[in-house]
Amino acid sequence: MRLALRFAVLLLALWGAAAVAQGQGGPFATGVRQSPILVIDFERVFSESAFGRRVNAEIEQQGRAIAAENRKIEAELIEEERKLTDLRPTLAPDEFRKLADAFDEKVQTLRDEQDAKARALGSQTEDARRRFLGVAQPVLEGLLREAGAVLILERRTVFVAADTIDVTERAIALIDAQIGDGTPADPDPTPKPETPDPQD
Repeated sequence: MRLALRFAVLLLALWGAAAVAQGQGGPFATGVRQSPILVIDFERVFSESAFGRRVNAEIEQQGRAIAAENRKIEAELIEEERKLTDLRPTLAPDEFRKLADAFDEKVQTLRDEQDAKARALGSQTEDARRRFLGVAQPVLEGLLREAGAVLILERRTVFVAADTIDVTERAIALIDAQIGDGTPADPDPTPKPETPDPQD
């Protein structure tokens, strides 16, 4: 919800950038209705765009990996606890207490590590949404000009609005066309040295 509010603030900031577009009227072949105000469902734009689908798929894959790791760790700890319990009758109380304390410390360490992974995954999702908003901003500015509008509002902040001024699907189409799924074409743009010809 906080991101949706930041999105609404960003769209308000686009007001000035698009003010010059208000006088660029005329019907649009794209079918976008002319209106000074448009509304958009940011959650749909993110989740249904190629960018959002890629990010969500990656996050879900990592989430499944963490969940599988948690189950594996849990099974190992249960087995280790069983073995420790079986050893108890054969050990002196002080010796058993040392082993039990070490086991408890191990459990807490593993829990902290897995919790940190889950928190990092949540932060990764928020970071991806912020990046998406950054790359989508120029596209939305173009959409403002296309519709001759001066303002886009987040749908969830509007009490009621006509469906004809909802440009969510148009925004998804434009973002997909202009930024795709956001995967860099070449993660290392440094020119690669030419491999010398062995015959030279």
